[in-house]
Amino acid sequence: MSRLSIDSPSRGQTVVEGLYRDVERRISASPPGLCPVDMALSFLRLCHAQTCGKCVPCRIGLGQLTSLLESVLDSTAKPETIDLIEKTARVIQDTADCAIGYEAARMVLQGVQGFRDDYLAHVEYGRCLCGLNQPVPCVALCPAGVDIPGYISLVRAGRCDDAVRLIRKDNPFPTVCGYVCEHPCEARCRRRMMDDAVNICGIKRYACDHASPDAAPPPSAPPTGKRVAVVGGGPGGLSAAYFLSLMGHAVEVYDQRPKLGGMLRYGIPDYRLPQEKLDADIAFILSTGIKVHTDISIGRDISFSEIEEQYDAVYLAIGAHNDKKLGIPGEDSEGVYSAVQMLRDIGEGRAPDLQGKRVCVIGGGNVSMDATRTAIRLGAASVTCVYRRRMNDMTALAEEIEEAAGEGAQLLYLQAPDHVEADENGQVTALWTRPQIIGEYGSDGRPKPHDADARTFRIPCDVVIVAIGQAIDAKPFEQIAPVVRGKIQAASDSFVPNTPHVFAGGDAVTGPATVIRAVAAGKVAAANIDAHLGFHHIITTDVDIPPAHLTNTPACGRVELRNRPLAECKDNFELVKCGMTDEEALQETSRCLRCDHFGFGIFKGGRTSKW
Repeated sequence: MSRLSIDSPSRGQTVVEGLYRDVERRISASPPGLCPVDMALSFLRLCHAQTCGKCVPCRIGLGQLTSLLESVLDSTAKPETIDLIEKTARVIQDTADCAIGYEAARMVLQGVQGFRDDYLAHVEYGRCLCGLNQPVPCVALCPAGVDIPGYISLVRAGRCDDAVRLIRKDNPFPTVCGYVCEHPCEARCRRRMMDDAVNICGIKRYACDHASPDAAPPPSAPPTGKRVAVVGGGPGGLSAAYFLSLMGHAVEVYDQRPKLGGMLRYGIPDYRLPQEKLDADIAFILSTGIKVHTDISIGRDISFSEIEEQYDAVYLAIGAHNDKKLGIPGEDSEGVYSAVQMLRDIGEGRAPDLQGKRVCVIGGGNVSMDATRTAIRLGAASVTCVYRRRMNDMTALAEEIEEAAGEGAQLLYLQAPDHVEADENGQVTALWTRPQIIGEYGSDGRPKPHDADARTFRIPCDVVIVAIGQAIDAKPFEQIAPVVRGKIQAASDSFVPNTPHVFAGGDAVTGPATVIRAVAAGKVAAANIDAHLGFHHIITTDVDIPPAHLTNTPACGRVELRNRPLAECKDNFELVKCGMTDEEALQETSRCLRCDHFGFGIFKGGRTSKW
């Protein structure tokens, strides 16, 4: 008999591991609309089963919490029960001997504080609120509320023109979003419970690529006689202008750049968003009758007070075009570029000469990835991206990080910039960094780095590109609108308090955000400006959605967009990603589970056909 033996997974262990993966997949795919009380109870039971049971807070306290949550779901609880749940969870959190009990109680405490209205609804009315408010996960997670199941079904039926028309009911930038949207809608796609999320963004791009290029805009409402000024020709400002024009208002857009598009044109490289695709969306928007004033800077060419006097309403949609400084010695050396300024210069035809140079990019967001991949295309001999956190803490899209590494960039993590070294002529010769060690989690949900006990690190380079964030230029508006920490303060309906008719939204209010969030802000502003002017126009479409059919859909892999070969991408800014083929589009659209019809979606008719 051997003293030791090699263990191999038993059949039971293999099955348990598979069940763990299934649970993990379902938790990660938990869509908005799930009952938060029911979900908290399920997680609490799971945590209770994992405790050792040695300490009273876990053994007894978690059991009592379970009973209290069950009484809420059974509608046998009273309003005081919710206070008792909160008190019990806090006591367990403070006294549990292990992290399992502490985390279980903390989760319940956060839930009861964050979803107190849902708890009260269960106690008083015996029903939940979330399921009624957010019946379709992908639509609920799209900031603009685009009818995603609707246009997917239209693409499956071969009706790409109608699919694009349906998208434009809520988002006048369908092509742009088909190419560069961060697709938050895919995060909780219910298809993930089976295999993987539907490639919603890829389907949108397919629809736009196969739709008729000469589509006419929907008819506008009769002229109202009201004039609206939009300051900022980016996605937020143009979205608001588009909807306001459809509502019958006379809209004029002011922008400080020679061409419209904002950061879409001057911040996103052509290899991700070709200029002709952006121009097509903008041309469609302007075809509604919008008047444009380019090369106009507020505060320099015209004062804001003049604009305010000439129009019945003003919407501020200025983008985050200013860069943020590192605040380290040597930052003013020759060869230190702002990523925002560099990308803008390229957009205006003034690309810097990086041929054969060693480049360091500082930052971990999408702008830093754009700068990194752009430097490669400008002929840099080497490109190193320096980031002070870990790779999985980077805010850039995972696919952007992967593609930057695939194109030859070196990604250097846990290194914070210390100072820039320059020669006697002030030219950059190296970037010095301080090694970091990851630490405790911060309020943003990410662990914070701090200086490690290690010597500084020297990275020889000729160019340093800073991509650590963006800011807006709010100085021309400080006398009219309250500005706090560089952001214009506006209400949730976009109205700027203590002004007669000024609204603001997008990056000007939230700070740098995504394209789809800017579009959503423009949509909100348009609706509320219309109401402020005394109207209630309805934006709708007459597109008929194909009916849903009950089908047996087996697990199927997700179609991913392919990249062109790396050799073809060097030294040019041609589009990198290839669109779906007809076969791929048909397969991917067939994976949609039509949550607008099956499940909770049917309770509200599955969709919002007008707003």
